[in-house]
Amino acid sequence: MTRDRGYPDAVAGPFEGPPRTFEDREGRTIEIRAHDGSDEEYEALASMYDEFDPADRAQGIPPSQEGRVREWLETILSDDCLNVIAWDDETAAGHATLVPDGDAYELAIFVLQAYQEAGIGTRLMKTLLGYGAEEGVEKVWLTVERWNKPAVGLYKKIGFEAGNAESFELEMGIRLADAGHEGG
Repeated sequence: MTRDRGYPDAVAGPFEGPPRTFEDREGRTIEIRAHDGSDEEYEALASMYDEFDPADRAQGIPPSQEGRVREWLETILSDDCLNVIAWDDETAAGHATLVPDGDAYELAIFVLQAYQEAGIGTRLMKTLLGYGAEEGVEKVWLTVERWNKPAVGLYKKIGFEAGNAESFELEMGIRLADAGHEGG
């Protein structure tokens, strides 16, 4: 059963896919790459989530215990999900994923506290959307707490539109491709 999440009619973007390198607001050189499936990347992400500030967890993710983090990573790093990681040298500074959900994909994004407010989250999200578009993803949705005005503002700036959800969580959707037209 497909829910109408209120996807916009207009296609957003274009967004540039990975790899991308840029200097963040703190002067760090950040590289965003698609997850390569390696054990090294898996371990770097597990370490990132072990350091994750509990105050930045929402809707139970990322999980807080190491065993649960690893189970969760096994799920979202599977072949049917799309993942990009922001790297500061060998340190995973952020991670964003698109998880299939019916005819759309759910987006989740996480940036370590030490790397927040430096422009990494915006670039990470745009790169993930570019990767999704390259891989044929048409629609993406996410949820965000209504009170999180900075995040809601960022998502709107990127092209997400709010649905009609009547809860403390706001559902937002974006269209990356028009299902009725080839070659966009």
